[in-house]
Amino acid sequence: MTERSARPPRERADPATLFARCLHGLEWVVAAELRARLGAHVVATSHREVHFRLPGALAAALGLRTADDLFLPVASVSGLDHTRASLERLGDAAGTLDVRDAIERVRALRGGAGPPTLDVTASFLGRRNYNRYDVEDAVGHPIARRLGAAYLSRRAGRVDASVSWRVHLVDDRALVGLRLATRPLHRRAYKERSRVGTLHPPLAAALALLTGLRPGHLLLDPFCGAGTMPIEATALQPDLVGVGADVAEPAVRAARANARAARAPPRFLVADAGALPLAGRVVDRVASNPPWRRQVAVEGAVARDERRAWRELARVAGPAARMVLLVDDVETHERLVHDAGLASRVLGQVSLFGRHPTVVLVRPAEDEPVGLFDADGLYGRELAAAFGTGTSQAGSAR
Repeated sequence: MTERSARPPRERADPATLFARCLHGLEWVVAAELRARLGAHVVATSHREVHFRLPGALAAALGLRTADDLFLPVASVSGLDHTRASLERLGDAAGTLDVRDAIERVRALRGGAGPPTLDVTASFLGRRNYNRYDVEDAVGHPIARRLGAAYLSRRAGRVDASVSWRVHLVDDRALVGLRLATRPLHRRAYKERSRVGTLHPPLAAALALLTGLRPGHLLLDPFCGAGTMPIEATALQPDLVGVGADVAEPAVRAARANARAARAPPRFLVADAGALPLAGRVVDRVASNPPWRRQVAVEGAVARDERRAWRELARVAGPAARMVLLVDDVETHERLVHDAGLASRVLGQVSLFGRHPTVVLVRPAEDEPVGLFDADGLYGRELAAAFGTGTSQAGSAR
């Protein structure tokens, strides 16, 4: 595609319909952030997608923290089934798409020239007689011809194209969209260091939001790993006091490096989650993805007795503290939580790279009758409203 003028086009400020992709089970949290942060009108939700109307410029949507990615919808192709004949139908439709307006809007947003290269990412629900790469190639080649661009197939692995298209098939319909940003929103620039089992940034942001973030509150992650949770929490609420602790010194070094890259203010310390160097009743919020003997070996006092972690959380939790954690074995942890003088409530289940951990809200037992969400916390009212809808139950535990 050739550039029409030397001056980049100005981004249009007229309303646009977009869709966000997210982890399954977080659709309702993404909807709440869209309403609270952008004043967006949520049109519909589906498996891993939230469709919404944005009242202002597209650039505002690029600051979303709980969404994995963001796209302009270009077309919906119907009449598809599980047979390979659908690939031809999809390719024919892609070859006739009016992609010019979407490309111009993305060019204006990025302030650059047209794309010399493009790639396609595809996904589908249900069994079909073709794979994702077949779908990608069926759509990518004809769109590339229409734009005069080079198509980079993902069959050989990850590619680095200038513009990325998205195709998602559900039942007999395929939604085709164009990514707004140069890379997925979940791929945070600050993640210079990583660790085995490091938390997906949009999920970290969602867990932090669910605690009810307030200025001046102390938020703790006692199993901080590479620091994703405190960094995401302070990105959402800069006046928060974020603290991350981990028994592994290399993890803390990675967390500090990531925080420097993010220019984020959290503090990180080497500490055992079963013996935290904190006074009692000082922590307002806890957001964490404890290892619980999964991808990462449990170390320190918690390795000998998992009850130590819950007892320490009960000790450091201040009045009206809210703790949001990921757990795999809900029944076991409910018992441990109860034994520590705490109460838990399941908020839902998420699909995460083949796992289906449960999001639980934990509070001091005396606070259990209080509402689930802090109305004065960041996006608290929107979260409460979204949780009561069918959207919130899409990924809930069964």
